[in-house]
Amino acid sequence: MRQQLSNFKAEFFKALAHPLRISILDALRTGELTVNEISQRFGVEPANASQQLAVLRNKGIVAARKEGSNVYYSVSDHAIFKLLDAAREIFNNHLIGVRGMLEEIRLEQTQTPRRR
Repeated sequence: MRQQLSNFKAEFFKALAHPLRISILDALRTGELTVNEISQRFGVEPANASQQLAVLRNKGIVAARKEGSNVYYSVSDHAIFKLLDAAREIFNNHLIGVRGMLEEIRLEQTQTPRRR
């Protein structure tokens, strides 16, 4: 069972391992979108948007609903937004750490006499 869970997590994170897929998921926070809406929003070809949506759909991360000639995509489980928010928080914490290191470097440079 533990191995199955680890495999699921690995495959799940692989499905998220593309900037456009992350952007698509963030865009779906506000509701359903079509491939054309996604391609226009992110300036990509509809084929590229469809390809990325297919990856997310194959892993059950997004669901598709057909209405007339349009296919509307939505997030299957809204808990994905908690994961994306946690990733954003980790990123922000990383930036705070990097900023602190840069400030220390600058301080050291101002305190160290320059050689000529």
